[in-house]
Amino acid sequence: MLLLVDNGSVFTKNIVEFLESINVHHHAMSFEKVNLDDIGRFDSIILSGRRHNDQAMNALNSKLINHSILQKKPLLGICYGAEILALTAGGTIRKMSSVQKGPSTVQAMQKNLLCSGVIQVYQSHSYEISALGKN
Repeated sequence: MLLLVDNGSVFTKNIVEFLESINVHHHAMSFEKVNLDDIGRFDSIILSGRRHNDQAMNALNSKLINHSILQKKPLLGICYGAEILALTAGGTIRKMSSVQKGPSTVQAMQKNLLCSGVIQVYQSHSYEISALGKN
């Protein structure tokens, strides 16, 4: 089962609708309700975006990332989820010179459970990953 961690993004409902449309068995919950003792029952994790910075959110997401890396579980970070993934893994982020907002086309490079080929997504970003960690 997939765990979708809702970090307060206005788009989490869209992620839920997408997962339902492709029949992915998942459980969505707010980051405040995630119990670290229960994460072993999930095969993969998606970390959503967020609206506000929150130290407790950052700490929990970093623990989920480290768990996924150690257990070699598939992990997808969307927006903030990708940023905290990069930071936790030793990378850096930076504020972009302009906001990226609107529809975009993404090409999946490898076959995966969520998508294949070309998909249309919506993006709304003010930050970007500027460097990946060494690993």
